[in-house]
Amino acid sequence: MPYSPFSTVESAPPDPILGLTENFRNDPNPKKINLTSGVYQDETGVNPVLKSVKQAERIWLETETTKDYLGIGGEASYAETVQKFVFGADHPIVTGRRAVTAHTPGGTGALRVAGDFLHGQFPGAAIWVSDPTWPNHHGVFKSAGMQVNTYPYYDPESRGLRFEALMAALEAVPENDVVLLHSCCHNPTGVDPTPEQWDRIIEVFQQRPILPLLDFAYQGFGKGLEADSYAVRAFGSAGLEMIVSSSFSKNFGMYRERVGALTVVAGDSTAATAVMTRLKQAIRANYSNPPSHGGNVVEMVIRNKELHALWEQELDEMRNRIQGMRHLFVETLKKCGVRRDFDFLLRQNGMFSFSGIMKAEVVELRETYGIYLVENGRINVAGMTKANMEYLCQSIAAVLKD
Repeated sequence: MPYSPFSTVESAPPDPILGLTENFRNDPNPKKINLTSGVYQDETGVNPVLKSVKQAERIWLETETTKDYLGIGGEASYAETVQKFVFGADHPIVTGRRAVTAHTPGGTGALRVAGDFLHGQFPGAAIWVSDPTWPNHHGVFKSAGMQVNTYPYYDPESRGLRFEALMAALEAVPENDVVLLHSCCHNPTGVDPTPEQWDRIIEVFQQRPILPLLDFAYQGFGKGLEADSYAVRAFGSAGLEMIVSSSFSKNFGMYRERVGALTVVAGDSTAATAVMTRLKQAIRANYSNPPSHGGNVVEMVIRNKELHALWEQELDEMRNRIQGMRHLFVETLKKCGVRRDFDFLLRQNGMFSFSGIMKAEVVELRETYGIYLVENGRINVAGMTKANMEYLCQSIAAVLKD
């Protein structure tokens, strides 16, 4: 018989979120609703191409002169644009050249480069993530060879932050380890620290030799571009070294273009330059060079005054629609006779919420009504519309046991 090594390969379990999306597509229920995947949808249930993005793409199509490779870390102008966008043009990190930025294929690509860099330079360091966190955090950093631990974050009883437990955990994180923090719009809970709580968190990092890694995937989707930047900029103003993973998939609606960035803030420009050589080393062994199109579009929109104004208007509309759906969802549940308190959704930020809907109820919603949630009860509020809200809430009312 011919050599058949692949005959022994066993199928991997489906992704807990993307697998549900595939099941949703195959569901014949005409009223089906998908509240699983982390993609913004408009009132018609479609992920739209922003007008600002489309205009920038037209300009780029007309002016593009080459399809040559980008450098390993991407264009210097892209890095400069990202740094000013994340920290502010006059932030000491930017003016002091303490940061280096690599253009990456999405926020996930940035996290993987960070994992490869950290494991290569600090092989004994573990990374700590919130309980719960975006499930792929575990996969990304484990695949990079890092040990992944968790710290307490969400309180299912209060539907809020376990702040004092979080603080105690930060005090106990071993020296030289890395702590991953969600800068805003915590995924999957939607629960964020207040500015005052962020200040206390930063104090711990000022006092202890642990490294913050801030996952900044939803800038502008919480309370606005400036407000959502509070944690990142406050860490920077405290003089701390840190890593920031940025994604432009959500706030530019460019999911399939995979546009992200990894920024490392060092103590001075000399250390930052050395770090960049190691980031490039990790990138070269992985995907070699970043893709061009999406990064050029993001850079053009941010730098062009007219396009930037249009984009901010569109971003405001997306954020306001999400907030509007939160309010309508809570109101409609009450009208449908639901006694369980869902008012906590109004205190959360971004697309996601831990709904408190239990696993058995999630399964019944999916199998009986064609409504898809992640089994832990996480919902994507952007999947709600005025058209599907009544059916959604009536279905939830039918399965809740209290």
